[in-house]
Amino acid sequence: MERRSMLARWLRRHPGALGTGQRGRGRGGPAAAAEREALLLASADAGFPLAPAAHPSAESGSRCSCDRVGCPTPGMHPVSFAWQTQATTDHGQVTRWLRGHPAANFITATGRNHDVLDVPADAGRLALERLAAEPTPTGPVAAYGDDRLLFFTATRGHPEDEEEWWPCELDCHPETLDEHPGLRWHCRGSYVLVPPAALPDGTAVTWVRPPDLPLPDPLPLLAVLTDACATTARKAAPAPHDAPGRALTGEPPRAPGRLTARWPKPSPRSG
Repeated sequence: MERRSMLARWLRRHPGALGTGQRGRGRGGPAAAAEREALLLASADAGFPLAPAAHPSAESGSRCSCDRVGCPTPGMHPVSFAWQTQATTDHGQVTRWLRGHPAANFITATGRNHDVLDVPADAGRLALERLAAEPTPTGPVAAYGDDRLLFFTATRGHPEDEEEWWPCELDCHPETLDEHPGLRWHCRGSYVLVPPAALPDGTAVTWVRPPDLPLPDPLPLLAVLTDACATTARKAAPAPHDAPGRALTGEPPRAPGRLTARWPKPSPRSG
């Protein structure tokens, strides 16, 4: 508990750690290394199982530290295919990974201790404005560069009624995000990058709301996020030309029972 309160005070003193997509984030120097370690251990303390991930690399032709030619998800995938069993909250293991590979990103495996509701940034910001005026708990929130917001929630990975459960399939790559632009629910079998993480476009994954906040029930939050996604979709929809006077409402996100959380397939380093 003391570590969590210390983290909250540290975050207030370091507003850059709460930004929405910092550019040019450096990783050098003892101070930066200590800050990264504090943030990652805070995520472990919050119950988010961590595993090492690739990171963007200017020295590699693939732009990814995995050196895979044509890596489709540079800097955004786990290092190992065994990431689900590898993921841990153990401080000693996380520290060994971090000190052995100081530039590494980290992922957190969802569906074990927490889920993540992943929405376009415009919808996420609208939802945060609405949530500020409502009693609905929000919990930790991370910015995925300038494009997405990640809302961390309690897990629905093991509901009492198993018919309420739906799986996550890792079959969507960032380049196909336009085909799945709405809300995505990361539960069992999925993962997200956890702050602090560098992205290949120069932005970063950063905390908007710190990880030591209580995890909310995802269902009330889902209702607010779904409505925000539908609202922003309507605002972004072009005016119809072939049907004057016809209302264009935009396509809302899928119903909760049909949501599929999607994230890049792991592309581990060979060997």
